[in-house]
Amino acid sequence: MDLQTEITLIPRLLVALLLGFLIGLDREIHGHDAGIRTYASVCLGAALLTIINTHIEVADQTRIVANIVSGIGFLGAGIIFRDSSKNTISGLTTAATIWASAGVGIAIGYGMYLIGITSTLLIILLLVSHHFPFFKAKYGKETRGNNE
Repeated sequence: MDLQTEITLIPRLLVALLLGFLIGLDREIHGHDAGIRTYASVCLGAALLTIINTHIEVADQTRIVANIVSGIGFLGAGIIFRDSSKNTISGLTTAATIWASAGVGIAIGYGMYLIGITSTLLIILLLVSHHFPFFKAKYGKETRGNNE
């Protein structure tokens, strides 16, 4: 690959980093272990691997993306904790949004900016939805749930 092509791909990495940062910002503000650096790294890494995947000569172009999805699933599994003494599970939302942020990175890696940006906004909307008046009225307070 020539230098000019690589330079034209840099904005994809920067957009993926920014979108991962935005997703992680909510988690960071609310004090979760996985925050800005985690989400930005996952999104950037997924974009990087996808970009590389589209520019190498391999027989099966789907293998790297498939392994991103399963690899991030493995990372997410390490985030989920079950406390049998309290009968609670925590980390599900974090694991799910890390997995989704990898999807954002894959979309940006393929140059699907509108899909990546829209997905980021939807993920953020889901993360802040517990602040909406509907939830406050229904539960009498801001809810976090057991799966945060």
